[in-house]
Amino acid sequence: MGSLRYITFLICWKLLFIQSCVFAETETKKELNCSAVVHHEEPQTEDMASTDTFDYKKATSIYDFTVKDTYGNDVSLEKYRGYVVLIVNIASQCGLTKSNYEKLTELRNKYYDKGLRILGFPCNQFSSQMPENDGDEMICHLKKANADFGDIFQKIDVNGDNAIPLYKYLKEQQNGIFGKRIKWNFTKFLIDKNGHPVDRFAPTTSDLSKDIEKLL
Repeated sequence: MGSLRYITFLICWKLLFIQSCVFAETETKKELNCSAVVHHEEPQTEDMASTDTFDYKKATSIYDFTVKDTYGNDVSLEKYRGYVVLIVNIASQCGLTKSNYEKLTELRNKYYDKGLRILGFPCNQFSSQMPENDGDEMICHLKKANADFGDIFQKIDVNGDNAIPLYKYLKEQQNGIFGKRIKWNFTKFLIDKNGHPVDRFAPTTSDLSKDIEKLL
């Protein structure tokens, strides 16, 4: 009888040990190992059509649009209803990258709890200054740059026929100094709590605090 109890104890102990090992391995895999992420050049294709065919001219706010996150998942901008939103096209190798990443992170830290959300859209249209691929490589780049400013979406075009409908809408609603076309990385659109674009800022605009505070 004692021998049977001992065998039963050993079996239960072994099962618990295996379960704990599997759990530990699963938890480890959840942590993104940026050192193991290697950059591979994406094949360059011309005239890559946008997968979003929504007619931006019919939109009444940004809430009418669905975009894709950096992992290719659909995200309805309806989730940002009631928030002040800052939308910006980002790049990793621009002369303005460091200062903009720092300022955007400061804005998030200062206003997130008050209702500001920052949406970053990587774009490689300006001198190919955003070579990173979507997904883990993009997240690792931002992590290494200490750029923790908001939600990151799939790499897009902001100008031309292949610009996503959201950006066609934003440019239609807010012209720049030299017209609708986005001139460079880190152009910013400020959206009010009703989803309406109310202002547009040049890449070198240093302080948006007063404009954001008016809308919060």
